[in-house]
Amino acid sequence: MGMTMAEKILARHSGNSSVRPGDIVVCEVDKIIQIDLVFSASAEMPKRIADPSKVAIILDHAIPAPTIGDAEGQRIAREFARRFGIEKFFDVGRHGICHQVILENGLALPGQILTCTDSHTCASGAFNCVARGMGPLEMLQIMCTGKTWYQVVPTVRFDLSGKKPSNVFGKDIFLHMAGLAGSLEGRNIEFGGPGVTELSLDDRATLATMSAELSAEFTTFPADERVVEHLRSVTDEPFEPAESDRDAEYSAVYEIDLSRMRPYVARPDFIPHNTLPVAELNERVPIDQAFVGSCANGKLEDLRIAAQIVRGRTIAPGVRFIVTPASQRVLKEAVRRGYVETLLDAGAVVTNSTCGACYGGHMGVLGPNEVCITSSTRNFKGRMGNPSARIYMGSSATVAASAIAGHITDPTPFIGDRS
Repeated sequence: MGMTMAEKILARHSGNSSVRPGDIVVCEVDKIIQIDLVFSASAEMPKRIADPSKVAIILDHAIPAPTIGDAEGQRIAREFARRFGIEKFFDVGRHGICHQVILENGLALPGQILTCTDSHTCASGAFNCVARGMGPLEMLQIMCTGKTWYQVVPTVRFDLSGKKPSNVFGKDIFLHMAGLAGSLEGRNIEFGGPGVTELSLDDRATLATMSAELSAEFTTFPADERVVEHLRSVTDEPFEPAESDRDAEYSAVYEIDLSRMRPYVARPDFIPHNTLPVAELNERVPIDQAFVGSCANGKLEDLRIAAQIVRGRTIAPGVRFIVTPASQRVLKEAVRRGYVETLLDAGAVVTNSTCGACYGGHMGVLGPNEVCITSSTRNFKGRMGNPSARIYMGSSATVAASAIAGHITDPTPFIGDRS
């Protein structure tokens, strides 16, 4: 029996000729990513680390520091980088949400294993990399030894076909998946099929990132020409992609025809089996806040479509439209292309690149009983602020259209033939 992409990568890194679900393997780790919150919460740092060249530090959650505690943690992070000679240090000014910075800078490479202290680390699977979030103590152990262990789990395959409509984005495909498959805890997700070529790198990263919300372990895409071309432009580090075997075994296979996709929305409090097409919402839902951002949807494509939808229009009275680019690089390019000016003209607020509003930390916290439509990562009670707030989730197009309408709405009429 053949192996899936994830199984092949785990086999290579553990010195095994093959692995199967149920196996426990000890693997060499290629990339070790630390974020600012780790340093804010840690009283002690290690006295040695296995390989500083494998470590990167990315400041993202509370940037620039909104509290004294955050400022102290970031001071410790800078000291740590100096002490161990860590060259891959993304301080204020070079920063961005860690998963975006990882993909932009070629830190996640095909066929490799990456660990990070953030639950959405599976984002790196967009580039054929086995990656998942790890706890602070496990990350400390990985930094000191260069290794970690995994239990091999079954894989669920999503085969994509068809041509994606212009009003459908990666978030819509994910929300359809969540309604179709529900929670996938204890399993990996693998994407394949001819429809993968229809997806931009941003869409793939959205799907890989959001797989954490189905409780998946690893998520992997094939390293096709589009992935390889991007990576060759940002790094000269060698890599060896992993392809799934024709006779690989899957615990389930779902067929998704992209041509039949429509804009989707998730209702508040949870995502699996709680999604439906926006047009099928059976109530008019007025909103207080609309948010575009996060590792899932603060990408250049998100700012492009948001700007396209609001151009020449005005945000509805009583609505706060907050847009957070996923990195300094995204922000700079969005400024160059005029997206930021268009958003500001419509009445949006464009913030610094940070995780702030997504995790309810700063830059857009929700108040009591407020309603938000977001393209970020999570919608459980209290995620973005007060526990009484209700959080709906959709694509950045749906968020921008809703900000104009003043209530949750299908973005299709707002997109039209605009360019």
